[in-house]
Parts: sequence; structure tokens; C-alpha cells
Amino acid sequence: MVVELGAGEGARTGARTADQCAAVADAVAATGTLRLVGVAGYEGEVPGADGERVRAWLRRLTALAADFDAAGRFAGLGAEDEIVVSAGGSAWFDAVADVFAELPALSRPVLKLLRSGAYVSHDDGHYRHITPFNRVPEEGELQPAFRLWAQVVSRPEPGQAFLNAGKRDAAYDLDLPAPQLIRSARDGSTRPATGLTVTALSDQHAWVTVADGTELEVGDWVGLGLSHPCTSFDKWQLIPVAEADGAVSDYIRTFF
Repeated sequence: MVVELGAGEGARTGARTADQCAAVADAVAATGTLRLVGVAGYEGEVPGADGERVRAWLRRLTALAADFDAAGRFAGLGAEDEIVVSAGGSAWFDAVADVFAELPALSRPVLKLLRSGAYVSHDDGHYRHITPFNRVPEEGELQPAFRLWAQVVSRPEPGQAFLNAGKRDAAYDLDLPAPQLIRSARDGSTRPATGLTVTALSDQHAWVTVADGTELEVGDWVGLGLSHPCTSFDKWQLIPVAEADGAVSDYIRTFF
């Protein structure tokens, strides 16, 4: 097991001090059934997170690993085992990489493990706003991989439409789905979803406002960008893989 260093007051989990982490490590050693393999934490909960505060906390984490190693707390590892040092959500993985690169040599190889979940799919909302690539644009960017297609099932009055996807289908805990494309039911052509805004979700329907002059008919399809990949993986245990032309070529089974 690993000992978790909490990110600060108010963090969800983790021991708050180095002494508390050492006490957990001693308790592990005393069991005879557990083995300490490293340290871990989640820098996304550092109070008032910015580059300086996050890096300062990460240096506490790497110092904890070095102190544990110097005290012989990893003596129970096998000859081929590595010391695990793990952090890295999807907002500060650049800082994690920087500080992990500073980690001095320990008594055995170190597995520097980042847990940045958004690399799998990214998103069109929360992580698009907070990704490190907004701070270091010269390094490239991540591309969203999720798009939810929903059909227009009602145009009950001017300026309003309803889609057949709702809370059961789309992530909505951080941001509502964002209309991106319209696919015509008449000829299959696509165009930008300019003028459409999702304003609310019911269990199985999305409420959409339609700007004046925007063409949208019952039967048309609307491609929605989603926010927060975690919730999408929760909702979709079997995710279709679509090619550029929309053809489904595979399925991904999730175990989230």
C-alpha cells in the first residue's frame, strides 16, 4: 500500500502531516499482512491552488518518499519492486512532472506515477478550461474524444427544442452539454450548431433554446460536447468508437 499525504486543510483524504504519515507507515509495518510500497497524493485539492503552492506541496510529497527511504521503511520491497510516488490529476500534471523530475535517487528504482484521467478522453468543458496546455500552449493540446449525438424530438414553439438525451445520458455535474454540430435528417449534411444552447436537462430530454434564424427540424441530430469525463465513464459502460464519417468501428468496455 501507499501512504497518502493530504493536500491541506479541507482535503478529502490523506494524513495532514509528515508525522501522521510516518504513524500510518508504522501501522502498516506492524500488521505483518501489508507492505508499504510508496507515497501518493492529489495536488488538485491544495488550498488556493496555483503553480507555486502546488509545487510546494509536491516537494513535501517527494521529500516524504526520500525520508521514508532513508529510514528503511521500504525494506520490505522485493528485489524487483519499485518505490511508488504518485500524484497528478488533470489540472496540474505539468507541475507534477516538473517536481517528480527533481526527485533524487533512492535506494531502488522509483515508479513516478501520474493519474491524469483526462488524457483518456479530455472534454469540452471543465478540463478544457483548466488543462495545463492553457498555460504552456507551445507544448500542444489535448483533443476531446467524447461526442453525444441526440435527436430533435420536439419543436413545441419558436425558440425552443427538445433532444432525446438527458441526465441519464450526459454528464451534467460540472457543465451542461454544449451543442457543436447539427446533422440534417433530410440529407445527412452537417453544420455548426450556432444558435443552439442547452439550458437544462430532464431525465431523458435536453432543453434547448434556438436563436432566431437557426434552422432546426424534428429528426435532425445534434452533436453535444460533454464536460467531466469521469461522469461520462460512469454513465457509459460500453462506449462506441466512431470513425470520422460516424461509422461505429468498435466498442470500449469501461470499469470505472
